[in-house]
Amino acid sequence: MAEKIDAHHHLWRYSPEEYGWIDDEMTALRRDFLPQDLVREIAAAGIDGTVAVQARQTMDETRWLLKMADECEAIRGVVGWAPIAGEEFPGVMEEFEFRPKLKGLRHVIQGEKDENYILREDFNSGIRTLLGSGLVYDILIYERQLPQAIEFVDGHPQQVFVLDHMAKPLIREGLLEPWAARMRELGKRENVWCKVSGLVTEADWKTWTPESLRPYLDVVVEAFGPGRLMAGSDWPVCLVGCEYGHWFDGLRTYFAGFSETERDAVFGGTATAVYGLE
Repeated sequence: MAEKIDAHHHLWRYSPEEYGWIDDEMTALRRDFLPQDLVREIAAAGIDGTVAVQARQTMDETRWLLKMADECEAIRGVVGWAPIAGEEFPGVMEEFEFRPKLKGLRHVIQGEKDENYILREDFNSGIRTLLGSGLVYDILIYERQLPQAIEFVDGHPQQVFVLDHMAKPLIREGLLEPWAARMRELGKRENVWCKVSGLVTEADWKTWTPESLRPYLDVVVEAFGPGRLMAGSDWPVCLVGCEYGHWFDGLRTYFAGFSETERDAVFGGTATAVYGLE
């Protein structure tokens, strides 16, 4: 049986300056979330290991996450940040050559004012230098940016990509299209995997139900197949809508009718293989 892996969570030492996106509606997130807090959550939820993902676009945070991972056995891998679009990017990455827990990189594309940032030549040049490094690239976008993401992926057919949070569908508004059609199109690219995470944040935090999420889960199962999906908590951000264990309970209920092989893939096997976790 595959180990149970939470493929997506964050850690931080909170400060208002560095986490300005945590607004007054997210007061539950205005505190530190550190490995000792994580270990308590995963133990209660039956999770064996995790992938920690960047929340700030600084090299210092990448170094800090790797330090936390080195000190915490449960954190099997880190998806960090580096200046992918910068001329200094290849040289900067030399620092991490002997840091085996660095498994991937991410840029907050959804936060860029330029809707076509992901198609910029300087950014794509950086992505090309990842080939052969073994590093995954995590795609963080809003659903409206799926057309650009598809074009981007098509430019890098040998690079391994993981789509975060199912491209943030408009669950609160109850809209499936055009997100669903675009997800089916992206799913045709076999070098792209998808994280089943972040959904409660896109739903109405107070009134969402498992039934309100089901149509969106159905789409990603159709688009990617269970073998290219990986479960993630998006903790602590998920706390605006549900507790850590509650999210995994809901996913287990949804996938209960799938085969054991499929469930093993979704809940750990795929993340372990794609990120090369140990």
